[in-house]
Amino acid sequence: MSEINCVLVDMHSIFSAGLESLFQNNNDTNIQITGKESTAEGLLLFLHKNLNTHLVIMDLNLPDQDGIELIPQIRRHFRSLKIMVLTAYGDYKFVGQALKNGADGYTLKSNDWDHLITGIETILDGKTYIAPGLHITPPNGKRLTNTKKSIYEDRFVIMQKLTKREHEVLELIIEAKNNKEIAKDLFISDQTVGVHRKNIMRKLGVKNTINLIKFALENHLV
Repeated sequence: MSEINCVLVDMHSIFSAGLESLFQNNNDTNIQITGKESTAEGLLLFLHKNLNTHLVIMDLNLPDQDGIELIPQIRRHFRSLKIMVLTAYGDYKFVGQALKNGADGYTLKSNDWDHLITGIETILDGKTYIAPGLHITPPNGKRLTNTKKSIYEDRFVIMQKLTKREHEVLELIIEAKNNKEIAKDLFISDQTVGVHRKNIMRKLGVKNTINLIKFALENHLV
């Protein structure tokens, strides 16, 4: 097999460097790391400049854009490129949406090295790969639930709770705009804004606008 040019996309440079070292020291693969990017913008610029790239190994949690939303952008411009998601997020909703948006494979950072290599070989062969233990629907048809909800949720997980419209409303709430002003900006009714505001607070677990703004700023949601 000829060499496979690959770009790594992860906001943690130490992780990317470690992964690159693993590829360099593994004689069983023909993967050549030709680039390492930490942002969605950086990746798109790299791909436009390096049209001979064959493979992207990317995290979903990027500082400038949701990786799940980035995948269809990559797919629109680079149809033959293979996309392997390598992330810490194993919820079936993330797996299913990433594959639906155009990813070829999905594995976890907690999986073995062999799973990543098997996944790469699988997607390069034109097939879809999902690492062992992952699902695209709730296992056994049941909704995944946790008896103990994690106290800490990172920005990526929090943002996934909100719809695109709720993101837009939240941004305007942070600007201290009232419902009528937000309605005018978004061309919707102020009653609809009120519903969005209530849904945002419910999803984020806050009870008033002051706490909502504080929560959003502390978690860098806008």
